[in-house]
Amino acid sequence: MPDQKPLEPSLWVDVRNNRTAVIVYCLIVSAAITMLYSQGRVWWCQAGDTVPWSWNIWSTHNSQHVVDPYSFTHVLHGVLEFWLIGLVFRRMPLAWRLALAIFIESFWEVAENSAAVIERYRSATISLDYFGDSIINSIADILCCSTGFVIAYNLRFWKSLIMFLTTEAILIFWIRDSLLINILMLLYPIEAIKHWQIGA
Repeated sequence: MPDQKPLEPSLWVDVRNNRTAVIVYCLIVSAAITMLYSQGRVWWCQAGDTVPWSWNIWSTHNSQHVVDPYSFTHVLHGVLEFWLIGLVFRRMPLAWRLALAIFIESFWEVAENSAAVIERYRSATISLDYFGDSIINSIADILCCSTGFVIAYNLRFWKSLIMFLTTEAILIFWIRDSLLINILMLLYPIEAIKHWQIGA
């Protein structure tokens, strides 16, 4: 897919001129927050640490603060969603493509924190002590996805592809996990990969 000039009107202009879409963004995120709260998700890390970040994926703080290593995978969600939504819905205005990306990510955050998916993570991936995200972490993940969407819009295809692959490589060396590995292990667990991830 070749690089293209930014679509007209620009993403920012399209969003700014579409107040209905902005209201829809807020409603989608509010609905996700309500559903997460109804699932029993806590607002913030119960371990008592108030810093906004946690970089140790093996600690009880992972997925409980604003930012953690997996935040970068949610940025990549946004990159993928920008290109896939644009591929399927070519005529959809950019503001509504962003709304669809926010909806997909919000839906995933709710599904990811369901009992069934949490158990799947704990049994099939390296997230052995995963008990779900805090609400603030889920909100931040949705914002990370939106950021990835904007980044992909600005970088266009080839540069965003390089950024995607570079981020994947950094995560693999840093935490022995990445978006693509996470998807693979969630859908089709491979014991050899799991053993490598945990250093066995």
